[in-house]
Amino acid sequence: MIKVLVVDDSVFMRKLLSDLFAGEPDFIVVDTARNGKDALEKVKRLKPDLITMDVEMPVMDGITALQSVMKECPTPVVMISSLTKTGAEATLQALELGAVEFVAKTAGPISNITGIRAEILSKCRAAVKVNMARLTKLPLLTAGVFSKVPLTTGGAGDEHIVAIGTSTGGPRALQEVITKLPGNIPCGVVIVQHMPPGFTRSLAERLNSLSAVTVKEAEQNDMIRPGLVLIAPGDYHMLVEREGGKAVVKLNQNPPLGGHRPAVDPLMESVARIFGSKAIGVILTGMGHDGAKGIQAIKRQNGQTIAEDQSTAVVFGMPKSAIEMGVVDKITPITGVTAEILKALTK
Repeated sequence: MIKVLVVDDSVFMRKLLSDLFAGEPDFIVVDTARNGKDALEKVKRLKPDLITMDVEMPVMDGITALQSVMKECPTPVVMISSLTKTGAEATLQALELGAVEFVAKTAGPISNITGIRAEILSKCRAAVKVNMARLTKLPLLTAGVFSKVPLTTGGAGDEHIVAIGTSTGGPRALQEVITKLPGNIPCGVVIVQHMPPGFTRSLAERLNSLSAVTVKEAEQNDMIRPGLVLIAPGDYHMLVEREGGKAVVKLNQNPPLGGHRPAVDPLMESVARIFGSKAIGVILTGMGHDGAKGIQAIKRQNGQTIAEDQSTAVVFGMPKSAIEMGVVDKITPITGVTAEILKALTK
């Protein structure tokens, strides 16, 4: 039985979430809290298995409460966030500070959870399986001042490309990988991180502020260029295609794959087609098996493949699926992923 503490300043949302969990045989709501201060007191006393935490609350907001929880009594936390830009930025901060996952509230005059019921339950069930000791050991990064190397024109010739796929735990994993890339990396990088619209843009802006490379949310027909990192926008699949000898990004809203849009598999499959043996596929932490087929496609073209080791993966679902298929060349903790990418670029 999963003991849940529901934290939200809205009486309505506390009841909606409590009723949702009460209807499931594997959850029990041990209590609710109206703000972060109230939550912190109850976490210490009740020791829940899981906390759902609102971001914006009076007295003590969700970010401040999360920091205290992670410091005093590490517990899996799923943030309940608004779809606003401010909400997206706060959510990314929460993920950096140790929240396992987040769910974006349904937009409308009164927030409801009808349309995200399955998402809440699946993410909460996955969150309680996370190794909190491992999660809290991941390094926190602070923004620095970087001299961005001017982007050079690239095309789909003999140069490499790096394709990265990740989900749960991905924002912190991407920080560890992308911020270590040199600004003059001689290839483009494309990324799928499972996130809804709005959140991917905030993620790109955050990574750009921390990195020597240029990071942006991908737009239709963006060119793949050395030193440029493109993140698939939420609610759009991202593919790489060839146009006039150049490799460019194409976005579409084809049906979700495995519940995901963007999905990792179609990106990596397109990269395998266009770049062949010059493709480098990377699978990081995440729930499920998205990316395994894509990285297999890269391997079949004699490209190089890398997966995050279980020792650092917040959720070892996606890397494990790829490894079990026997299509991964290098398995490394997250701290070694960038070094393996740079090594692969010399081959």
